[in-house]
Amino acid sequence: MIGRLTGALLEKHPPRVLLEVQGIGYEIDVPMSTFYDLPVVGTQVTLYTHLVIREDMHLLFGFATEPERQTFRMLVKISGIGARTALALLSGLSVADLHCAVGAQDSARLVKVPGIGKKTAERLLLELRDKLDLAALNSDHTASSTSESDILNALLSLGYSDREASWAIKQISSNAVVSDGIRQALQLLSKER
Repeated sequence: MIGRLTGALLEKHPPRVLLEVQGIGYEIDVPMSTFYDLPVVGTQVTLYTHLVIREDMHLLFGFATEPERQTFRMLVKISGIGARTALALLSGLSVADLHCAVGAQDSARLVKVPGIGKKTAERLLLELRDKLDLAALNSDHTASSTSESDILNALLSLGYSDREASWAIKQISSNAVVSDGIRQALQLLSKER
């Protein structure tokens, strides 16, 4: 199993990147959350990887963080959830957002991800409820995730996509008051459009 790769980033074409490691170029599919955090082409980068071997091909998936990879591995173990669906989930929701959705049993949040229907969302919530370490996540991020969730909901209600809202929240101070956080996020998003 290939567990981690470090090398020069040669190409970035969503959702695939090409990583050169000691003269060998690895094509790696990454979730958009990882893709947006990648440095410019030519820079050294480390990705945690998961290799899927099928009859007709070998697929290599890469993640910026270990929690992303662990969540991906958990998702592909669920009946009916393949690697592409798991990648789509991690592209549409951060690991923390997925934890929050599972903790709140919020299927509406999962249905917003392309390729996830109501039945699949409900199955995901049922299967992940006991598997995700919600207690650990909640103890680390209770206050900040509550304000981040409020900011995210405000941005979504204003018509911004999950990706845009999540990106803006990553840019603002994690200890920002909700009203200040919304104001900062709106300023950032207005510059991006």
